[in-house]
Amino acid sequence: MTRDAFDAFLEAFTTEAAERSGESLYATLAPGDLIGALTFLKKEGFTYLLDITAVDYESHPEPHPAQFALVYILRHGGWKRHVVLKTYPENLTVPTAIPVFKAADWLERETFDQYGIRFEGHPNLKRLLNHHQFEGHPLRKSYPVTKGQRCTATDTLMDEMQQRLERNGLLEKGCCDAPEKELMFLNLGPSHPASHGTIRTLVALDGETIEAAVTEIGYLHRGFEKSAENHTYNQIIPYTDRLNYCSAVANNIAFAKTIEEMLGVTLPERGIAIRVLLLELSRIMDHLVCLAANLVDMGALTNYWYLYNPREDIYDFLSKLTGARLTNSYMRVGGMAHDLYKGYEADLDDIIKKVERGMDDALSLIAHNRIFHDRSQNVGVITAEQALEFALSGPNLRASGVNYDMRQAKPYYFYDQFDFDVVLGSVGDVYDRMMVRFEEIRQSIRIVRQVVKGMPGGAINVADPRIILPPKPQVYTTIEGVMNQFKLVFEGVKVPAQEYYGSLEAVNGELGFYVVSDGSGTPYKVKVRAPSLLSMAAYPETIEGGQIADAIVTLASINIIAGEMDR
Repeated sequence: MTRDAFDAFLEAFTTEAAERSGESLYATLAPGDLIGALTFLKKEGFTYLLDITAVDYESHPEPHPAQFALVYILRHGGWKRHVVLKTYPENLTVPTAIPVFKAADWLERETFDQYGIRFEGHPNLKRLLNHHQFEGHPLRKSYPVTKGQRCTATDTLMDEMQQRLERNGLLEKGCCDAPEKELMFLNLGPSHPASHGTIRTLVALDGETIEAAVTEIGYLHRGFEKSAENHTYNQIIPYTDRLNYCSAVANNIAFAKTIEEMLGVTLPERGIAIRVLLLELSRIMDHLVCLAANLVDMGALTNYWYLYNPREDIYDFLSKLTGARLTNSYMRVGGMAHDLYKGYEADLDDIIKKVERGMDDALSLIAHNRIFHDRSQNVGVITAEQALEFALSGPNLRASGVNYDMRQAKPYYFYDQFDFDVVLGSVGDVYDRMMVRFEEIRQSIRIVRQVVKGMPGGAINVADPRIILPPKPQVYTTIEGVMNQFKLVFEGVKVPAQEYYGSLEAVNGELGFYVVSDGSGTPYKVKVRAPSLLSMAAYPETIEGGQIADAIVTLASINIIAGEMDR
């Protein structure tokens, strides 16, 4: 955005002073200016809708114009800048943003579900994460955190299916008669083996061809964001393990990094290097299980073991390092629990060799395999334009040919100093999504080797007693150490009052956290920008026109992790 355009934006739409924060902009708008502002910013290059959420200020210590605010986060097409727009909707109602950003569909449904804000003109404004019998809106401050509600009846999803049939020209609008074709309706999932997670997709079949599809999620929704409002920042880290449990430590890092940016602290170089090492190991093991599962869905069981076994070796390394195999909880705000163990270099070298050998063996069976090519090429195609419309990120976006990797587009943790390539596809089909992941494993191995070779010495945590627990000898021998530990454990790290969006390039794409702090040791609000949610939103449209078998391998190729999607 040019300076003139920026000033025009402020003059036309901002009711309160906008704040520049590095390469980001935070601005408050009048409700009537919201759609105009979104349209204006899209024309100015902010073409990527990252997230939509709301904030309930009912118990916030600072005064606000209204109880509820609506927040939109947009990223510029140059990938370096983002804008956070806030408005206070009158009567909790605003126009839908779907005509401007297609990705707003599920994001608006989630905001309606959790906060009760209505989006006029939304074609299907119904609950997304909570079941259809749920009463109330759980992320409102007035909703008790201990209150649960059971679902006693299945949602047929036929209201959504009718809209899809009408849109696809198979049913006259408003008509309740049978569709023009003789269709069979079938549920794919939510049985996990059929859907790579507890996910239900209702499909309308003409023979084996999927004419229309709708998806129901939320089976694994466990209230991460509500729980975060009742725990200190460090107590939230084990909850982040349960987001993408195939690469748990990467979620630890994403959350800790966001809070550290809010605190204005930078880790020592050794601490950063360890985080990069673990991020890339997480990428390797997550991609391995994605590829293994995708191949076994095609009947390639031998390939599965070639890829899955070295993944277990990475888990052994993490277990030795962190004390936990799957959910590591190794990070802390300001650093990590402890340093690398002695002799880790030899273990990593052995693991990398096993991963490389497993990949070579798996690829040798499929690289020139006619069955594999027929099952994966031109199947589940998502074009670059569609990928951007749905706000896909990570390997799914790059497989469609869009060159966006936060590690190079907006470097952090010294990624600009490592020698590695961003891997791109050209078609955006199952084949591209798989081959992008194969090659990203090789690029992550390159980074791991560079990190190990140049691993710096020194501290792993910031030297700040307001953030990091004191050494145990101080706790055991001094009153100051006891008091320091007591306050950090019981009150938490005090984060200055602010609202902030932070993110990094996680395994499945841009994993972000929009955090509202009130100056205490507990966040006022935490919103997860989950890449799996937006990938899943694109899934029903992607599988239409394909066959049932294509739908299974397509879902596997976009690597949905239900814990991250449902939170």
